[in-house]
Amino acid sequence: MFSTTFVALTVLAAWFGPGATDAFHWRGQVSAGQLVEIRGINGSIHAEPSLGKDVEVVATKTGQVYESSDIEVRVVEHNGGVTICAVYPSVDGHPTKCLPGANSPLKPVSSDVNVDFTVRLPKGVRFLGRTVNGQVEAKALEADTEGHTVNGNVRLSTAGAAVGETVNGSIIASVGKINSASKFSTVNGGITLEMPRTAGADIHAGTKNGHINTDFPLAMRGEYAGRHADGMIGHGGPDLTIVTVNGTINLKRRF
Repeated sequence: MFSTTFVALTVLAAWFGPGATDAFHWRGQVSAGQLVEIRGINGSIHAEPSLGKDVEVVATKTGQVYESSDIEVRVVEHNGGVTICAVYPSVDGHPTKCLPGANSPLKPVSSDVNVDFTVRLPKGVRFLGRTVNGQVEAKALEADTEGHTVNGNVRLSTAGAAVGETVNGSIIASVGKINSASKFSTVNGGITLEMPRTAGADIHAGTKNGHINTDFPLAMRGEYAGRHADGMIGHGGPDLTIVTVNGTINLKRRF
């Protein structure tokens, strides 16, 4: 079982008119190996290393004041870590739910208010950022990292493994290792992936309208040269899929 903490964003902006901001702060301890999951809808998510042992989360809200009181930030503590969500009224009049995991989809909302998250993570704490309209960025983390959005870019840098997904946006990722969950995909945008020289994986890369540039020895195939690549890097390992429709794929070796 998990506990849920409901935290309403204080409507300090009400005195300042449309476009003003207010903020939510949360600090807590999450063990190495556990997950901090941030779930937004409108707004970007930024993660960076913490200088201390605590996880810190700041959510800043911007938009129309009359809508601000309808939006909450909820904190759900569970056995696997913590999930923190921006909770909006949905188009059907029911609020979105804050549930951990990919099986809890993000629903369309009837609000143009943005909630932007900044997250600071201690070493070894895993991170997952998920939004709909906004960028997901994680810089210099030291554990497995995921970034998911629909309309926005994904920028990931971690000593662990990573997953990056968007629809309308590009992906730039630098990883320390590849695991069985590793995958990078978009529809309208390019993908640049930097991997260690010693990385091992079975690569499956493809683009429809673009090219593949690689520092690794991979076999090119398909009707149009340079649009599909398969092969083993290092001594092989987990499958790594890298796909886009409209964009170029760059596979870089970090020396």
